[in-house]
Amino acid sequence: MTLHDATLRDGQHAVAHRLDAAQLRAYAKAANAARVPLVEVGHGNGLGGSSLQIGQALLDDRAMLEAVRDVLTHSRLGVFVAPGWGTGRDIRDAVRAGADVVRIAAHCTLGDVTERHLALVRELGAEAQAVLLMSHMADPGRLAEECARMVGFGAQAVGIMDSAGHYTMRDVTERIGTIAAAVDVPVIFHGHNNLCLAVANSLAAVQAGATVIDACARGFGAGAGNTQLEALVPVLDREGHTTGVDLPALLRAADTAEDRLLEHGAPTTDSVSVMSGLAGVFSGFRRPVLRAAAEAGVDPLAVFTELGRRCAVAGQEDLIADVVRLLAKAAV
Repeated sequence: MTLHDATLRDGQHAVAHRLDAAQLRAYAKAANAARVPLVEVGHGNGLGGSSLQIGQALLDDRAMLEAVRDVLTHSRLGVFVAPGWGTGRDIRDAVRAGADVVRIAAHCTLGDVTERHLALVRELGAEAQAVLLMSHMADPGRLAEECARMVGFGAQAVGIMDSAGHYTMRDVTERIGTIAAAVDVPVIFHGHNNLCLAVANSLAAVQAGATVIDACARGFGAGAGNTQLEALVPVLDREGHTTGVDLPALLRAADTAEDRLLEHGAPTTDSVSVMSGLAGVFSGFRRPVLRAAAEAGVDPLAVFTELGRRCAVAGQEDLIADVVRLLAKAAV
């Protein structure tokens, strides 16, 4: 069982991508002391993600990696790349800066876009992983086909992200079980907590065959947050799944995250989070939706409902303004 700590990447969504070098370093050092297998670092949307449209990071990609590289003496360093934002140059720079694992992400029906990126990662000698985003938008069979295709491109681990926090345990069991039966590499699951099911869904994923599970300290992540790492570890241990993580040290790392990273408190499952999860909308839309809805005086729940109807995905943040204008006009 390998735990993939995304606190310093997915957690960036919760603070508008503004973590500084001292914050990154403090948490990375604590996670390393807890013997967390891998720490993922970067902009919330990965390498090359810093932009006016989706949020500018305080530091560039290389500065973030350099801030943590020397303190990760046990933990491996991971990065996340979505083709269209991250480029081959970004991947080369990240590997030069010490990235051990490069995870390539694609929309759940577009695994073919990972081919060139995966080949480059393998060429550079880093571990190549691949994940499907917004995976609730495809059925188990299609997800398995896409994962098998990415294994053919060179992925050494594949899996799915519940980017909208939409799944129940049955959804996870069906999808992970089908993927695990279709590939011969480790299977990944990444959960979000919009319906307060992230830990339960992660356990269901393990029981269905996943061996790489993503989680964050205090659930620090987009929207309602991710699977809570310091809760997941003892649950897995109680169910007989060895993680190799030092739990007392992990609890101290979670306290470090709360003290140093959670400027506005830990993510919570509120009414907006529930509606976002039910509508199947990317968790990273939370902050821009709330901001645009407040400025226009429209109901953010209605905005999420309409975005879900339009099947909006990450990178389509411009749809938020369109939907807000439509709802404001309808109200008038």
